[in-house]
Amino acid sequence: MDGFEGNKGYSERFGLHQVDFVDGNRPRTPKQSAYFFAQIIEQNGFVSRKQDHFEGVKISPPRRSTPLPPSEVPSASKVVWEKFTPQKKFDRQMYHYGNFSQNFLWGVSSSAYQIEGAWRQGGKGLSIWDKFTHTPGNILQHDTGDIACNSYNKMEDDIAALKKVKVSHYRFSVSWPRILPDGTTEYINQAGLNYYKKLLDSLIAANIQPQVTLYHWDLPQALQDVGGWENETIIERFRDYADILFENLGPKVQLWITFNEPFIIAILGHVQGTHAPGILLSMHDRPDTLPYIVSHNIIKAHAEAWHVYNDKYRASQNGMVSITVNADWAEPRNPYKQEDYDAARSVFYLGWYAHPIFNGDYSPLMKRSVLEQSLAGGLTKSRLPEFTPEEIKRINGTYDYFGLNHYCTKSWTNSCYRGVVLLRDRTWLESGSHWLTMTPFGLRRLLKFIKHEFGNPPIIITENGVSENGPVDLNDVHRKYFYEKYINQVLKAYLLDDVNVIGYTAWSLLDNLEWAVGYTERFGLFYVNRSDPDLSRTPKASVSFYSSIISCNGFPDPASGTHECWNSTSTPTPTLTPKPEGKKINFLQSILSFSDSWSDQRFSKIKIQIETYTTLIHLT
Repeated sequence: MDGFEGNKGYSERFGLHQVDFVDGNRPRTPKQSAYFFAQIIEQNGFVSRKQDHFEGVKISPPRRSTPLPPSEVPSASKVVWEKFTPQKKFDRQMYHYGNFSQNFLWGVSSSAYQIEGAWRQGGKGLSIWDKFTHTPGNILQHDTGDIACNSYNKMEDDIAALKKVKVSHYRFSVSWPRILPDGTTEYINQAGLNYYKKLLDSLIAANIQPQVTLYHWDLPQALQDVGGWENETIIERFRDYADILFENLGPKVQLWITFNEPFIIAILGHVQGTHAPGILLSMHDRPDTLPYIVSHNIIKAHAEAWHVYNDKYRASQNGMVSITVNADWAEPRNPYKQEDYDAARSVFYLGWYAHPIFNGDYSPLMKRSVLEQSLAGGLTKSRLPEFTPEEIKRINGTYDYFGLNHYCTKSWTNSCYRGVVLLRDRTWLESGSHWLTMTPFGLRRLLKFIKHEFGNPPIIITENGVSENGPVDLNDVHRKYFYEKYINQVLKAYLLDDVNVIGYTAWSLLDNLEWAVGYTERFGLFYVNRSDPDLSRTPKASVSFYSSIISCNGFPDPASGTHECWNSTSTPTPTLTPKPEGKKINFLQSILSFSDSWSDQRFSKIKIQIETYTTLIHLT
């Protein structure tokens, strides 16, 4: 373990286990090298790859031709934990080579308010985010989306950026108030429709398939003034809005998303007040049923939009419509402890929206949990509204695929004093956002969970990415690391777990307005220079890295010979090179040499990861 190293004190660390010298209890945490060394001991040396010992070279199972029936909810979490809990960390992180299906969708994403700007241009009405960002104290550094990335006027630059990444599809959202300034069909803004028609034509000309989100949080302020998502009449308003888009844009669109992350709409917008419309429940004279009412209306609005498409446009347009839910993977702190298992199982908030749509009605677990909390709070009935039998029938099955936004894993425990508690695992790599830790293994587990819980639907990962903040560095090593590890876990889910993943979408195309934190956190593949009046776009190193994965359609095994996709970029990468003992090692060693100057804790952790990975390359 790390100890006192003579006149160097505690500045040099030789240990297989990290010792936290700040904590008086001196807790020990195993480093990756500890797991690696344990694996060598267990194998009594180095097992040949030909023995098919490592997970990275297992033969892929055949693809399942028919979907599985829905599980008896909420049993799927148990299925996943039983499979992966015994898995050694070394095996969990072991690399896997292979390819996705030939028609796999590779994309990148954005949203209207975060990139368009032109907030009063072209007949656009006000949105709740226009009002929210102009209210002092809501947004870090007083940033707004008034100009954002000016994508409304820089469409050609955005198309050029997409072509550079070599994506097959682009996910963007339509601004509701740009189409219907007051949220209703009383006046349809033709200039707004023309803008999106031009964008669709430009994408199609570039051989890029559009994936269009109807609602990415920018509700017309006029509708919020009459209750917003709390007012049940908004279901009809959203249906009419969707109808207009399907009619006018539908012939050019094959992939639709009704709502982006309804959980964020309900909680951050209507409980915590950190997102528009900024309702802080504890500070307003509002019932504590508000987030449940908002979510209930969103689910019904989604179903109505799906039925409009299904009844009026599907036969002629032949597209797919679904909803995108966000979900962390919930990992029990101690999977062998029933209390922690129950704690993790209780926080699968994607089921709040997915169960009614994919399985019919809210899950029994959610109904019981909300009822118990409601009674404990002195209420006589549950805060959770009930669907009528007719509504259940109308909502159930309103999907054509499963849209998933995922970023990280969270660790949960159950305390007898505080109930369900979220813990922070200090061994997980950090990012530029306080809530986002790099935990690739959770994505594979979440995908397997969705397969079992919701009948193995086609899954499109509609957002996945990582941020940085502070000084700008175009050599975004941490983002390369993130995409490599996360996409490889998607490949494992596809090939080893037979999950029906049909697409992956990186977040995001550009550094843009990250909602309440303004422009301080940057998720983009392209750096947007906000000091330049032209808001120039500059590709980061991750652009060539991600485009190489796209060109390779995954991770071809270098041992099987030279692949043309390796030549898709002149930038060498940690994995996408034909000879791991050559360029790959040199590249990693150059990173390690450069990283000697890194003082930030999260980058020192990345350095440890790279050192370990370099050793693994030699072995495999």
